[in-house]
Amino acid sequence: MTKRYAPATERNREAILGVLRDRLPDEGTVLEISAGTGQHAVFFAPTLGARYWLPTDIDEISLSSIASWREETAPVNLLPPQSLDVLDTVWPVETVELPAPISAVVNINMLHIAPWSCCEALFAGAARILKPGATMFLYGPFRREGQHSSASNASFDDQLRSQDPQWGVRDLEAVISVAVDHGFECREVIEMPANNLSVIFVCV
Repeated sequence: MTKRYAPATERNREAILGVLRDRLPDEGTVLEISAGTGQHAVFFAPTLGARYWLPTDIDEISLSSIASWREETAPVNLLPPQSLDVLDTVWPVETVELPAPISAVVNINMLHIAPWSCCEALFAGAARILKPGATMFLYGPFRREGQHSSASNASFDDQLRSQDPQWGVRDLEAVISVAVDHGFECREVIEMPANNLSVIFVCV
């Protein structure tokens, strides 16, 4: 297994944890979609010990990295990583037995490096598995009212679109519109370090 390391994860994890600690349901399983290296999962799980944490990703290298971090740190409430493609009409987590029902979905830094269809599929899948009152958490860079929050975000957006025309920093209003269409209400938009946002949705 290959353990990967992302410096940005080390920089943003404390700030994200501060938001999650106060806003996640008190119990259940937190489903992390697009868990990347696994660094967030092994950092969050021990602190959020009343909840189980289930990291997932579409990428086999990422899944291997998550497993490696988990093996090294061994939080008791961190579940083995599972493969998950948000575009699938049925997610594997919908058909497997978990130690506690999924009470929240967490998605960090995915929407800008995925086609727009993944945003729509993310909320469609979350709507299938979450009960009313459950939490949906997004984190990353967003435009607001069509404007970037900083010159660095605008440059980042250009860089992303040059790599893949389907990528790019998303308009927050468009994301919220998709969420509402799938039965979610936007409860909070929180300014975060490095020109990012935390966005809290509740299933209604």
